[in-house]
Amino acid sequence: MKSMEKSNLLIISDRYPHAYDPKSSSFVKGQVDALKKYFRNVYVLSLIPYVPKFLCNQNFMHPRWNRDAYAQDYQYDNVKVYFAKYNNLPLHFFYSRKGAAAFNSANKIIEENKLQFDLMHAHFTYPSGFVAAKLKEVYNKPFILTVHEDHNWLLEEISSKDNKFKYAWLNANKVIRVNKADLEEFAKLDINESKLIALPNGFSPSLFRPKDMTLARKELGLPINGKILVNIANLEEYKGQKYLIEAINLVLAKRNDAILYIVGEGSLFKELQLLIENSLCKEDIVLAGGNRPAEEIPLWMNACDVFILPSLSEGNPTVMFEALGCGKPFIGTNVGGIPEIIINDKLGILVEPKDANGLAEAILKASNTKWDAEYIQDYAGRFTWEKIAEKIVEVYNEVLSEY
Repeated sequence: MKSMEKSNLLIISDRYPHAYDPKSSSFVKGQVDALKKYFRNVYVLSLIPYVPKFLCNQNFMHPRWNRDAYAQDYQYDNVKVYFAKYNNLPLHFFYSRKGAAAFNSANKIIEENKLQFDLMHAHFTYPSGFVAAKLKEVYNKPFILTVHEDHNWLLEEISSKDNKFKYAWLNANKVIRVNKADLEEFAKLDINESKLIALPNGFSPSLFRPKDMTLARKELGLPINGKILVNIANLEEYKGQKYLIEAINLVLAKRNDAILYIVGEGSLFKELQLLIENSLCKEDIVLAGGNRPAEEIPLWMNACDVFILPSLSEGNPTVMFEALGCGKPFIGTNVGGIPEIIINDKLGILVEPKDANGLAEAILKASNTKWDAEYIQDYAGRFTWEKIAEKIVEVYNEVLSEY
């Protein structure tokens, strides 16, 4: 693979891990960590809303905004991370203008730090892709845009009358979609098919690898015996936890040795909590919280018998690759890029979204199946960030040779 050791790469992302939120868009950092060896310098511009500290912990503030208020620039290896904080509040007035505000903050950092770059790679269409398109106009540098949005979110952007999404896609030199299925959605637009590429997400095998299940359970303080089922996801409607709770009640009616742990935070926390409290099996369904140490996540993967993600919509969920990397079977839904990865019944079981009965049957079947963890882990090896980075660098070389 050709090295670009004399080149500088500019990463533009809506979020990036920092000391107060080490899990924030960790999949972007995983990719950056695999790409950094190809470049002299990698600069990361994380576009986050500016939050005055006196507004922290207000009810209308998302928990991650509270944590972002304390985000500070930092450096590791040849990667320099800058937090471009722009004015934004959860109001339509600010949302419609956040692209311009984010661009101004990003460009100010570039100017003040005299950042020199040869290529840009933006993650998510808005505002990052929009900002990259604006920077391309100013600095005449090419950019690649990875579209991570879940399927329904992407459809909303495509059908929107607001041109800011299409502006980013049309001006990108290459558009990477995290699954093949959605490429046909872009074909409906005036986007040259030659610049559309499907590349999945990946995982870091140094973090997500098999560990003794008993030891993992002990470290987390979980029961040593019984079937442990784990869901790790944002607590949002599209992640489908309501159907999972319904399904677990059906499962527990047939076997009493299972317990479900839901790890995550989000707007549905109180609603899910109430749903569990009104459940007949409330002792066996645990909301484990979301603001947990990053190093705990691999432990949860290894502590479980089966990993479950009952999403209603997805792009290509990173947790799927992480679970497979730990040798765990995956129960999920036929949405987004999931069927492109879970290609046989040795890897897991897929059901239709919103189908609690089907999900319950899948959980029961998975709980009674002897899974080949070594096979699952070996299969996951094709999706390490190192392998994905090699393909991304091929895209970089193509763009730079043509620009």
